[in-house]
Amino acid sequence: MNKTTIGAYGPWAASLTQGALPRLSFRRSEFKSLSEWRKKALAKALELVAPPPDSSISDARVERHWEYDGLSIEAVSWRLQAGPRTEAVFMKPAGARGKLPAVLALHDHGGQKYFGYAKNVRTGARMHPVLTAHQKSAYGGVGWASELAKRGYAVLSHDTFAFGSRRVRYADVLKAVGGGRREPRESSAADIEAYNRFAGAHEHVMAKSLFCAGTTWPGVTLSEDQRALDYLLSRREVDRNRVACCGLSGGGLRTVYLAALDHRVKAAVCVGFMSTWRDFLLNKSWTHTWMTYAPLLPNYLDFPEILALRAPLPALVQSCTEDPLYTVPEMKKADRILKAVYAKAGAPENYRTLFYGGGHKFDLKMQADAFEWLAKALE
Repeated sequence: MNKTTIGAYGPWAASLTQGALPRLSFRRSEFKSLSEWRKKALAKALELVAPPPDSSISDARVERHWEYDGLSIEAVSWRLQAGPRTEAVFMKPAGARGKLPAVLALHDHGGQKYFGYAKNVRTGARMHPVLTAHQKSAYGGVGWASELAKRGYAVLSHDTFAFGSRRVRYADVLKAVGGGRREPRESSAADIEAYNRFAGAHEHVMAKSLFCAGTTWPGVTLSEDQRALDYLLSRREVDRNRVACCGLSGGGLRTVYLAALDHRVKAAVCVGFMSTWRDFLLNKSWTHTWMTYAPLLPNYLDFPEILALRAPLPALVQSCTEDPLYTVPEMKKADRILKAVYAKAGAPENYRTLFYGGGHKFDLKMQADAFEWLAKALE
């Protein structure tokens, strides 16, 4: 017997849906009308993802403004209904005039919860060594969101739920959960590593508590990303008809949910987060964050069919054949599913997957391809 993530129970669990298309798959023969299918599937997906109701931002403000490396940069923040203020950075080319195409740059997970949006950007000559190492490993040594802004975009990158400014503080959790730890006065690499270990171990606690509250981790993240989108669209510099989102890994996951469930996003680039529920079930669930899972959703849509809810709006997926977070056969199956949905939607040209060698990354070559695709998609 092949080994699975849940041992001898794997084949049985896989058999629960094997051989049948999910109930709301557009690939099913009974769905003829794209608009009618999407209306029904969107409603079910939102029901199961269960974003918190009545979410809105308040007290949005610019904290400071400066210029660096050809960019006009603003540190901004806003308040949500719970938790610390959300911190973000808004960037555009220095001296830019008129309405600009815009991108919501969604930061990764990467086991790095102490930092959020800072993983995406370069906003000054000095940067924390932990961030320098992370960008070297994941992004070819650059802040990819800053590089995109230099190409003529208005770019917003924000901390989302449980990351960076929105992270869970030691002082706010029960001693039995936090172990009596104290926030460090200075953020040494050792302190950050210790926090990230705590935050990783805390994920299952957070997920279970969110289920008890009637929501899910992807639902809370979706809600916070939508509020960031609200802010981006409120900026006078932004062309509301040319707005995209993009991200690697956890940012790719966030792209799947946001671009699927909020069609104000006109183009989407999902990097390093595309496979099937079967892949997670049998092979890879242990490698992934609780941010991924919405209970019962696999009964209705396979994972790539979440992103396909945006068809015929443009979507690009970038995957790496040696990425340890997925298996190649299931990544390619996800590609076939997306192609089938976009073809049935009458827009095969609006979907593309690019495969690369190497591991889990969004390197300079991948960035160049993504930026070129975005420019065409937002024309």
